[in-house]
Amino acid sequence: MAPTARIDLNADLAEGFGRWELGDDEALLGIVSSANVACGFHAGDPSVLRRACTGAAERGVAVGAQVGYRDLPGFGRRFIDVAPEDLVNDVLYQIGALSAFARVAGTEVTYVKPHGALYNAIVQHREQASALVEAILRYAPNLAVLGLPGSQWLTLAESAGLRCYREAFADRAYTPEGTLVSRRESGAVLDDPQVIAQRCLRLVRGEPIEAIDGSPITVEAESICVHGDSAGAVAIARAVRDALTADGITIAPFTRPDGQE
Repeated sequence: MAPTARIDLNADLAEGFGRWELGDDEALLGIVSSANVACGFHAGDPSVLRRACTGAAERGVAVGAQVGYRDLPGFGRRFIDVAPEDLVNDVLYQIGALSAFARVAGTEVTYVKPHGALYNAIVQHREQASALVEAILRYAPNLAVLGLPGSQWLTLAESAGLRCYREAFADRAYTPEGTLVSRRESGAVLDDPQVIAQRCLRLVRGEPIEAIDGSPITVEAESICVHGDSAGAVAIARAVRDALTADGITIAPFTRPDGQE
């Protein structure tokens, strides 16, 4: 992969609920170029969702629907064997809700990124991946999709004619196969901002990074995710952005409201 002069930087936002706050959405919106906004199923309530959309619109940050399982107690990080037809409806519901808040804020949802256990499941789970694709095709086939390189999700979405973008994770460890190390395992989440920033710089340059076992892997991506709920998320996101821009790399959304890349 040749070095790129442009990359998207995304983060998960709107993951608080009621009086329970999680992450610093305001600070992250000043750093990232795309916001994966929770849609109320794994996190977020209507007021939290609306604030995130308003903040993104004010800063020119792209808004993506971060759809997940209906699992507020588990933060969407538990696999649910939901029937494909029900998952289609769940995804339609979530995108529709977020689209309303985005429209009121003067912007629109431009892409879809699954959350948590759903994100990991559709790396291999063909039926659930197909259900997500069907939901997007029925709702708005001009929406882009974001996911793990080589996943069933991106393979099926591309076959259906959707615009697909690959994602890398700034603060998560990878297996030698290029999948994410389970959060239940030691070392799954990285926390040193400078180490993470240099890792992201290598990734964007097309250079190998280390998997959890020390073996070199190459991850090709158009977007890098910093988890908004990670400890030190703002410092990590800022360190990544600073390292990339210092190297002459432009931080910009991979999608815009007009549907252009």
